[in-house]
Amino acid sequence: MTTVTLAAPRVDTGDTAWLLAATALVLLMTPGLALFYGGMVRTKSVLNMLMMSFVSIALVTVVWLAAGYSLVFGEDTAGGLIGSLDHLGMAGLGPDSVQGTVPTLLFATFQLTFAVITAALVSGAIADRAKFGAWLVFVPVWTLLVYVPVAHWTWGPGGWILDRLGALDFAGGLPVEITSGASGLALCLVLGPRLGFKKDAMRPHNLPMVMLGAGLLWFGWFGFNAGSALGANGLAAAAFLNTLAAGCTGLLGWLFVEQKRDGHATTLGAASGAVAGLVAITPSCGSVSLLGALVVGLAAGVVCSYAVGWKFRLNYDDSLDVVGVHLVGGVIGTLLIGVFAVESMTGGAEGLLYGGGLGQLGRQLVAVVAVGAYAFLVTYGIGKLIDRTLGFRASEEQEHTGLDLTVHAETAYDHGVPGGHGGPVTASPVSLAQKVKPQA
Repeated sequence: MTTVTLAAPRVDTGDTAWLLAATALVLLMTPGLALFYGGMVRTKSVLNMLMMSFVSIALVTVVWLAAGYSLVFGEDTAGGLIGSLDHLGMAGLGPDSVQGTVPTLLFATFQLTFAVITAALVSGAIADRAKFGAWLVFVPVWTLLVYVPVAHWTWGPGGWILDRLGALDFAGGLPVEITSGASGLALCLVLGPRLGFKKDAMRPHNLPMVMLGAGLLWFGWFGFNAGSALGANGLAAAAFLNTLAAGCTGLLGWLFVEQKRDGHATTLGAASGAVAGLVAITPSCGSVSLLGALVVGLAAGVVCSYAVGWKFRLNYDDSLDVVGVHLVGGVIGTLLIGVFAVESMTGGAEGLLYGGGLGQLGRQLVAVVAVGAYAFLVTYGIGKLIDRTLGFRASEEQEHTGLDLTVHAETAYDHGVPGGHGGPVTASPVSLAQKVKPQA
């Protein structure tokens, strides 16, 4: 009888080097998002917007290391719904532990950066009007109750979407884009619209900052998508190229709509279109061909450019278009896997246009509806609970004066703070801070 000895998992240095770089790229996306969002708000709430993203890095990191990683990637304990607590506090995951061909600690850190930016994305829906203290409570609770379960369903061992349903999601259309968009919609409804919504002009105060933020997001997105191959290989290269292509056609699609509808192609439209294309290719970059990526990005750029206007007709104040870009774009990209998936990328599953029939499209649809409904309902419940206990909405005085001054006792610019009617306040920030007591 011959005894076969199985080789222990070994770290591949090339894969590890690429994933180290990809992890840094994805972490950079959250400061990029802070600039993107910060430029889109009015001058009186710039710092508050930046803080909501930056504090998410700290809060989500603590939650992820304490329990989040174990609940997502631990062995399934509840029929595909949640992982175990075997690695509570990262227990048992030393420097010699290996996940695939990379150190487990690196894999856990890479996945952490996804959780961080997902929480930060939600903040854009409630810009200008949320209590900072309430946000500090919301982020860790939301991460554990919303992001963690959906991530386990999609990527975790035994997760029902991955193993039982068979829906595909390469880099986060379900746990990142649809979850953040549906959650943003729920919080919009909990907090209500900003003062002056649909009456006052609420234009971005700094479009160069928006463009810089979008550029950093695009740069980081290569780590987000190509890094999800978890190796320096051909799949990573294909995901990288698909990401670039979809961002380009998303940008062009949005500008085409703007030019035709409004007669002007804007910088905000270019930034938003690129992000819409990148959102849509996130779930599908490892499933579709280059042609499919071009179509996915174009579809997102065109549809999302119209979707951002739905809030005015349906009367929900999604301040920075988290619903119109991330929810709608995530749905487009996730569903189009069922149309454009090719066997050479997926290793088996094929979309409708490549002989796969309606089966994969149906599986993608079930996943979209389940994740969107779950994220919306649970987030709405969390938001309502915080609102009734701590209060989630800033006071009218805080919102009128600006959250930068009333919450953080700072202003972003030296030339004063805008007043409630769009004119500058001539008093210095210091004298104003003495009059307005900072509150969380």
